[in-house]
Amino acid sequence: MKVEDFLDPYLRQTWGSLGARVLSSGKHVSITLGYPAQGMQAKLTEQLSAFLGVDDIELDIGFSATPGRGFGQVKNVVLVSSGKGGVGKSTTAVNLALALDAEGAKVGLLDADIYGPSQGMMLGVAEGRRPDIKDGKFFDPIRAHGIKAMSMSFMITDKTPMVWRGPMASGALQQILGQTLWGDLDYLIVDMPPGTGDIQLTLSQKAPVAGAVIVTTPQDIALLDALKGIEMFAKVDIPVLGILENMSVHQCDNCGHLSHLFGEDGGKRVAEDLGVPLLGQLPLAMSIRQQADGGNPTVKAEPDSAISELYRDAARNMAARLWGNQTSTPTISMVDD
Repeated sequence: MKVEDFLDPYLRQTWGSLGARVLSSGKHVSITLGYPAQGMQAKLTEQLSAFLGVDDIELDIGFSATPGRGFGQVKNVVLVSSGKGGVGKSTTAVNLALALDAEGAKVGLLDADIYGPSQGMMLGVAEGRRPDIKDGKFFDPIRAHGIKAMSMSFMITDKTPMVWRGPMASGALQQILGQTLWGDLDYLIVDMPPGTGDIQLTLSQKAPVAGAVIVTTPQDIALLDALKGIEMFAKVDIPVLGILENMSVHQCDNCGHLSHLFGEDGGKRVAEDLGVPLLGQLPLAMSIRQQADGGNPTVKAEPDSAISELYRDAARNMAARLWGNQTSTPTISMVDD
């Protein structure tokens, strides 16, 4: 067995066919993947040792993002979308961004919800803090919890309602996207407004987008709206990287009983019907809401918790799907003892 014959745990393709870079010398193996995977160090070491039949392998996991559909130094733009509001899209988006950062990627987060921006609060950015302006026209994104962020909430107060019509909102979004000094990013996560209206279509058509993630709850009405979002992205030639089922199950704090309050496995069924990946199933937990509202999302507040691992697994899965979409001719080098 060779390292390059190992099946990637997310894509179920060999690392060799995916173009992973492998260097091996004795029991030391260095692998560079197309998605960040620092959190899988122990698991992959164990699995690769069993695969090769060699004990005590020393595994180094590197990461190099493949430039996809992005702009400037931003390698990949990924939209986090939902067909309707109230499914936890923004909370999911910020935790996915923080999860990618925790896995070793350079990440930015754009709050594209012009009418109801919330990422400033979720990232703990102090009210009234504004981005610096460079050369009279460029925004310097605000750093929060290790990622770069821009949001309309940095331009207005939480008591200022946005009353713009669609074209004005779309223009504001394009300005924030294009006039922000994002610098070198592996992923720019865009927290989209809910629905399939003007802003969604404008961004989908006028910005280079590598892929989209659909957030839904298991209930039927949310799944119907999720289908609309998937159809919209299909029409504008944006690949759907997968579905994230939020509020999948609730566990009673007292007795541990599991309750599927919004139905069971709805997102899984839609993913199977449409042939798109199910990236993960996230629980309905009060702590997720409380931590996001408090400006310290779960992935940062409880980095070693089971819920944080679910977010990190979903983030790795999403980034792996993006890598799989971008795979070209494999380039593998081997150095044997």
